[in-house]
Amino acid sequence: MPAPPKVEPPHKLTFATNSLKAISFTMKLSLAFWHPHLTKINKYDYEARTVNCVAEIESLPKKEVKVRFNTPNAEGEWIRASDFVKIDGSGIGGTFTAEDGVTYRWKTHKRRFRLVKVDDEDKIPLAEYHPYNRHLFVFRMSHHAWLEVKPEAAVALEKIIVSYLIVERRRRHAKIRIKLEHK
Repeated sequence: MPAPPKVEPPHKLTFATNSLKAISFTMKLSLAFWHPHLTKINKYDYEARTVNCVAEIESLPKKEVKVRFNTPNAEGEWIRASDFVKIDGSGIGGTFTAEDGVTYRWKTHKRRFRLVKVDDEDKIPLAEYHPYNRHLFVFRMSHHAWLEVKPEAAVALEKIIVSYLIVERRRRHAKIRIKLEHK
């Protein structure tokens, strides 16, 4: 009797920094080039030795955040981030639809973001954020933050990354607003 097929392990995207402006992942995707109001998501093709910008997030001061998805041959058109990731009334997360028509929802579980399919009754997470750990809570990081993406969701990897950055930015801005209102 042959051995059962191996289950493909999840993709582990490790954040090199905690900033939403200059993030770099250790898995073929990078946001390492710093621009003051533009976050670029670049994909490295190691075989062809090329770098392709697959998506961009523009956040100008006092203007609405915009998103653009690029193809290798052309740049896409800008859309509002609120049109891409729809805010639902259930909290800070939101929903978005991938190219294959599947609708995903970012939701929080124990103050961490999880990505689930909207029509999944079991609510099994397809992507999950794991925060960083520090030595004795003050020194340098012992473990960097990382985003775990299961292979079933890897077809929409760029959209998952962009949507995560948008909902994380909303969460951080909501914290700032709450702190300012309490003062």
